[in-house]
Amino acid sequence: MTKALKDVHEKLQGVMKAVHTVVQGQEEVTEQILIALLTNSHALLESVPGLGKTTMIKAVADALKLKFNRVQNTPDLMPSDITGTVMVYERAGKQVLEFQKGPIFTNIMLADEINRATPKTQAAMLEAMAEHQITVGGETYKLEEPFFVLATQNPIDQEGTYPLPEAQTDRFLLKIFIDYPNTEAETRVVEMFATDVAKDKFRVPQVLDKADVLQLQELTKQIPISKELMAQCVKLIQKTRSHDEIRIGASPRASIGIVLAAKAHALLKGNNFVKRSDVAAVAKPVLRHRLMLTFNAEQEGKTTDTVIDELVKANIKTKE
Repeated sequence: MTKALKDVHEKLQGVMKAVHTVVQGQEEVTEQILIALLTNSHALLESVPGLGKTTMIKAVADALKLKFNRVQNTPDLMPSDITGTVMVYERAGKQVLEFQKGPIFTNIMLADEINRATPKTQAAMLEAMAEHQITVGGETYKLEEPFFVLATQNPIDQEGTYPLPEAQTDRFLLKIFIDYPNTEAETRVVEMFATDVAKDKFRVPQVLDKADVLQLQELTKQIPISKELMAQCVKLIQKTRSHDEIRIGASPRASIGIVLAAKAHALLKGNNFVKRSDVAAVAKPVLRHRLMLTFNAEQEGKTTDTVIDELVKANIKTKE
């Protein structure tokens, strides 16, 4: 490992350590959130309530000294509640129009329970996610970099929800599953929050800042990957379009995403170049929301994750 990469690796591990001063366990989830940040992308988190999603994301924002806003999505939430709106004010006896920025003007926006918002409100985020800008009243407003959307949804309670359309889910680089913590981690959570302790104990130390994050995003693109491994990644994505158990495969955006995510994973692990293990580690979060299985595959108990594992094993064969 070169000294420069070693320094970057140590800083990123410092971010992980800072986040886990308040978040117990969930190391893989934290890594995947950082992968989305390093690739200048967005992530969709899925879990049952009460697993600390908001705490985790706020901790990441604090460790990186990034602005953080949270939006609770509900059926009556309007697009302007997210993007902002033009208001009429009186200045020096005259009425003037001024744009009042919405919560999307931040660095990290947590869109909580995004599938509870109406399709119109969900669509209001598309331009921001794709172009890092919004248009209101014919005027275009650039968002501050870095800009990162983390959306959550509950896989159990589907009453009164509006499933995300494919065009929207494809904008998320990763779909991250958050599982229950193990006994040791859950015990530490109870000890932290069910005892009388100083609030300073829950303060997340700052490790990096906004400028550092932007530099790391550029460095991520420069992590080397062999032509052989890149070709295998493309072949893997193409195989999803002709697989007998997949009804709808992944688009070329997934080919870009899996290579970028693997580069970010290599950076987090301190690797000088992308390895097979880096691709294997990111394949499921990159692809699980982009594939639709056939009815027969679902009847046989197959899941997108099991099919992705089979595809990786068959197509990513580069030696470490």
